[in-house]
Amino acid sequence: MMLETVTALTGAPASLDQGEVHTSQTEPQAGSDERTLMSRVLLIEDDAETAREIMAELVDRGFEVDWAATGIEGLDKARTGEADVMIVDRLLPGVDGLTIIEAARQERVSKPVLVLSALGAVDDRIRGLRAGGDDYLTKPFAIQELIARIEALLRRPSENRDTVLRVGPLELDLLSRTAKRGERTIDLLPREFRLLEYMMRRKDQMLTRAMLFEEVWNYKFVPRSNLVDVHMGRLRRKVDAPNEEPMIHSIRREGFVLRAPA
Repeated sequence: MMLETVTALTGAPASLDQGEVHTSQTEPQAGSDERTLMSRVLLIEDDAETAREIMAELVDRGFEVDWAATGIEGLDKARTGEADVMIVDRLLPGVDGLTIIEAARQERVSKPVLVLSALGAVDDRIRGLRAGGDDYLTKPFAIQELIARIEALLRRPSENRDTVLRVGPLELDLLSRTAKRGERTIDLLPREFRLLEYMMRRKDQMLTRAMLFEEVWNYKFVPRSNLVDVHMGRLRRKVDAPNEEPMIHSIRREGFVLRAPA
């Protein structure tokens, strides 16, 4: 099987079938988040040229990278749960990328996943996220954007790795990607699911629009937009039925808070 481990601690090159990745002992680029240093990335990508480019950039920024070139090999590696974050190509020989993600989630591997794919239609993105992906990037892509997305995934809170979140009668299953309030099933779109997950992990905390833009939309600035309010309005109508005590509350000029019913 074709599997190479590349680490920023060694200066030796890691040979690939179609070329080589040379690592150096230079310091990671300025501005890199210290939390990414020596974070472990599992890259499941069958195209050697694409893999070389991604690996070289990740290693240069202080990541440790394992590369699997087939779906079967990638699934075996994913099952170990050793990676801090996974990059999974959707179209792979042997086992499809979405199958890998679904199998990993069913086996309670909760590490974040970035899906890579040449399929960029909205339906394709939705399928990737509903399969258990945390983010979706279409090919061709800028390597700097891929790195930024990986860093954003790693910044997500790691203190709570439960696969089912509960706040009062509200329940969110991170593996099956389902939500319920009591016995009532809540049908959520991918962004709504991520938004509710973020709020449930921070129940009783006031969340500003800036926080939501950065953590849910990966924006590093607050755009002049009512995007958060629109999504929050839709989420509130789904979570708080007319005959139920509200759980999502607006804080005037500040943000939002999720609380269990009294």
